[in-house]
Amino acid sequence: MSDVSETIELPSPQSAIALAGPGEENLKLLARQTGALLVMRGQDLWISGQETPVSRATQVVRSLEPLWQQEKVISIPDILTAFQAMDTGRQDEYQDLQRQVLATTRRGDLIRAKTFRQRQYVRAIQTHAVTFCIGPAGTGKTFLAAVLAVQALLKNECDRLILTRPAVEAGEKLGFLPGDLQQKVNPFLRPLYDALYEFIDPEKIPDLMERGKIEVAPLAYMRGRTLNNAFIIVDEAQNTTPAQLKMMLTRLGNGSRMVVTGDITQTDLPEHQESGLIVAQKILRNVEGIAFCQLGQSDVVRHPLVQKIVTAYEGFEEKEGK
Repeated sequence: MSDVSETIELPSPQSAIALAGPGEENLKLLARQTGALLVMRGQDLWISGQETPVSRATQVVRSLEPLWQQEKVISIPDILTAFQAMDTGRQDEYQDLQRQVLATTRRGDLIRAKTFRQRQYVRAIQTHAVTFCIGPAGTGKTFLAAVLAVQALLKNECDRLILTRPAVEAGEKLGFLPGDLQQKVNPFLRPLYDALYEFIDPEKIPDLMERGKIEVAPLAYMRGRTLNNAFIIVDEAQNTTPAQLKMMLTRLGNGSRMVVTGDITQTDLPEHQESGLIVAQKILRNVEGIAFCQLGQSDVVRHPLVQKIVTAYEGFEEKEGK
């Protein structure tokens, strides 16, 4: 069978950079997934090889056009989802996924779900009082929840935003950290602050916290409270005990929404202690009004290397478990 070739003209150098990805990582992925050869020559993408590989690569690049036309950074999950859409006849659904913008950061970056499972997670949060999301690092569990929470706060859909997580980390105890209690817990809450800073001017956050609009606190601070008209995010829930997570879930008040996130493969509890997240998954999976979402390595949206790290660890753990 003779080789064929296709040339796709991109509208600008920035479009070419967006499509190729850092170190042409995206072109390499497209080549691995299809068997075609992809070469970027200035603003022209040249695709060659046998007819079927070239056709598949061309279709995926075309399906990504709404992104590279706008010079938006294209991630590996964007490409993998494009393949999934093509192979399952969900191209129209994928076009909708690309168009649905959840929010805009302070820098002007558009935030949207990048994979079908991320969109399922977003929809679950929007339609359920309690949503659990379980998945590895970098899949957007906390970030997407924070995006929706901040939007709800800014639109006055809730009175306050509460971000909490257990103060448990690998090998560290609060007692060994310097400073008062707030200084001790800040390192554990840093990822939650980072998500807030994407959307709210850091200078405004202390005022919002002082007025009770935003509360960032360790899980222990939640005991005995009833949280009404709040958007609550419980992060790193794999490090809760069953009693702690039950306590937190029963804080849910009228008009409130709660998102519980965690990675059950990264539990830092003592070996004899069962994770509250794993227990909750067993007990609450079929309770009406509660949604469970599972994200995987194909949903990783951080640096491309993070996805490779997650995949390598999953493969090693599967091999060791046999």
